[in-house]
Amino acid sequence: MLKQDSLKISKKPPLYESVASRIVGLVDEGTFHPGDKVPSIRQLSQQFNVSINTVKMAYGFLEDRRVIESRPQSGYYVKARLTGIPKEPQVDNQRLNPSEITSSDIVIQVMGDVMNHNLIQFGAAIPDPDLIPVDKLNRMLSTESRRFKEESTGYAMPPGNVKLRTQIARLMMRAGCTLTPDDIIITNGATEAVFLALRTLCKPGDTLIIGTPIYFNFLQLIQSLGIRVLEIPMSPVDGINPDAVESAVEQHKVQACMVISNFNNPLGNCMPDKQKQRLLDVLKKHGVPLIEDDINGDLSFSAQRPSVTKSFDTKGDVILCSSFSKTLAPGYRLGWIAPGRYFDAVKRQKLVTNIASPTPTQLAIAEFFISGGYEHHLRSIRKIYAKKVAQMADAIANHFPKETRITRPQGGFTLWVELPEKADSLKLYNMAHSKGISIAPGHIFSTTDNFRHHIRLNAALWSDKTKWAVEELGKMVSEIV
Repeated sequence: MLKQDSLKISKKPPLYESVASRIVGLVDEGTFHPGDKVPSIRQLSQQFNVSINTVKMAYGFLEDRRVIESRPQSGYYVKARLTGIPKEPQVDNQRLNPSEITSSDIVIQVMGDVMNHNLIQFGAAIPDPDLIPVDKLNRMLSTESRRFKEESTGYAMPPGNVKLRTQIARLMMRAGCTLTPDDIIITNGATEAVFLALRTLCKPGDTLIIGTPIYFNFLQLIQSLGIRVLEIPMSPVDGINPDAVESAVEQHKVQACMVISNFNNPLGNCMPDKQKQRLLDVLKKHGVPLIEDDINGDLSFSAQRPSVTKSFDTKGDVILCSSFSKTLAPGYRLGWIAPGRYFDAVKRQKLVTNIASPTPTQLAIAEFFISGGYEHHLRSIRKIYAKKVAQMADAIANHFPKETRITRPQGGFTLWVELPEKADSLKLYNMAHSKGISIAPGHIFSTTDNFRHHIRLNAALWSDKTKWAVEELGKMVSEIV
């Protein structure tokens, strides 16, 4: 088991080091677990009868030693005792060539695992069912359907319900985005939003830049449209490299670029603002539009919501996609797209694809927003998912081989795990399946073999009832390396 870094204390240590040692003792003894919030500076000052400045110095000391972490506007939390971060990719520009996507039966199997209630659902990136506000949503669904009898049974023709679009526009102000209700089209989840964007921008045989690893269903979408992909390996910390993107567009004819900018699935990273701006500048220079997926943007572990690349867009070149599948109810299949200058073309694609998205769910979620329910819900689940991610990561560090590396998400609920190089994640998937555990093998997040020894785990389903499965996975990994 990994231990907290030992603190080297002199015979007569400064008072702040003594305070820090007491906190470390509480962590090591299990009073505070990874993901737990520790007392505020003012609270600890009162409890330990020391000055506020002493506590500040003690917390800074503990942050430097990765015992705790500060989350803006939220407080201090115990960090997971982790192994190293997954390796940074080596991007060889000469090897960045477009490729076709071949079908993968394992993708269908992994997605089908969601329907098998006998499996521990670590494979699919689905929210914790216990955190979905089922009763509130059902009540609003019923109430709004009665209030708007005719509207609820008719088509909400594109762009969709205006009340919901208004609430989305207000929500995105927190991401630095200035949108009006008329800039937004309601879709059947973020998957349809991305599908409409791809159909608008690309035709069969065209080339799309993506950062990998990438959500595997997006690869299946791209394949269904006959589009080739040019994969750029992503940093597990900062995401896609704008310089590598520039090199790629200089070497190849590219029709579009697609990124998951905030709390990427599967890496969990968040692109810094400077990198988002730089990426947009590169693409603008070469006349390449951007499809941005922001489905996890509302799930920041801190109270500060990250910006979107769309917020830097002044020409309508960014098509922004998102949904409420990760934050509210995946079964509602309710998402949206802000297509910028491609609005009319995307609206046309929506009409010919399925005419409209269901009206009752639009009415219900709009009312959930108006009542203040969404913000209250977010404040709750952000804290819970942060704790789940920290505790699952800590368990992986404790039970997997020491060569294992784990990402450090600051939002969302997926963990990307780099196993020892000899491990085969497909073999691990089959072994885990036989033990009643679903995982997502790294093979399906790329068209290459780069992630053969990686897996994605869904920390949303971490609990006292499922933690045995992480220990079991660790034993299996040890068997195959």
